[in-house]
Amino acid sequence: MSGTRPAWEEKPTPVGLAGKGAALTVMALVVLIPLWSVLVTSLSSRKTINDAGGMVMVPKGIDASAYVTIFSGGIVTRALWVSTLVTVAGTLVSLTLTVLAAYGLSRPGSVGHRTLLFFFLLTFLIYPGLVPSYLVVTGVGLKDSLWALILPSAISVFNLVVVRGFFQGLPNELLDSARIDGAGEFRILWRIVLPLSRPVVAVVGLFYAVGYWNVWFSALLYIDSNDKFPIQRILQSMILQGQSPSFSGQSVGSLPPTQAIKMAVVVVTVAPIVLIYPFIQRHFVKGVIVGAIKG
Repeated sequence: MSGTRPAWEEKPTPVGLAGKGAALTVMALVVLIPLWSVLVTSLSSRKTINDAGGMVMVPKGIDASAYVTIFSGGIVTRALWVSTLVTVAGTLVSLTLTVLAAYGLSRPGSVGHRTLLFFFLLTFLIYPGLVPSYLVVTGVGLKDSLWALILPSAISVFNLVVVRGFFQGLPNELLDSARIDGAGEFRILWRIVLPLSRPVVAVVGLFYAVGYWNVWFSALLYIDSNDKFPIQRILQSMILQGQSPSFSGQSVGSLPPTQAIKMAVVVVTVAPIVLIYPFIQRHFVKGVIVGAIKG
């Protein structure tokens, strides 16, 4: 009977298990070794970096002067505050709009929901392009404004479809009983639907937060003032263009090694998402899979 089952239902052989373990180990090392090198380099002294010829793999003492420098004021500290503001405000705006739109489109009796859903899904096939988007953003007066980093990407249609599918999977009897008790749609959404939808809301919120935290191309297009640059824009100018950021109260000669500062900025840029993900991970699979297959 075992020969009639599909191959993926068979018990793995010892060789197969060893091969999977080796493949996973190699993939993990490919990811972790560069991260380790970045972290160690950011905590290395000038002599250690010079001896290693750039990136450091083996730590020789800890020198946190690069972190002290980037948090002591200047353009990097300001960029971190800008990125934090954009991420928090953008995630709240995007989650609010996505949840409201998804709830309305998930109710079969809502007015014009099929037409509206068609226009939302149409954006999967037709994208306006860079030039029209730039003209719209500048035409409505968002140029050199932090709102230019939030409003053009306030709703992701993919996230909208996932949340809508999750809402469609909720029992209609539960919502109907709330209506019989006199609850309005907003009260039903706030008191019943959202508490039951925490997994998908958490996952979609993570998607939005990562997108806003990593924004740099929109900043490259729409932001002209240095004091409004997000951290990704600063990182791009440091790594790719080789520009050194300014730090308040410190001369160039007293600064830590440039390589250590660059790697410290990389660590600070990556760390928030790495720290947040474990708290969302338990909702991740359930939120995406259930939301994607319903409806």
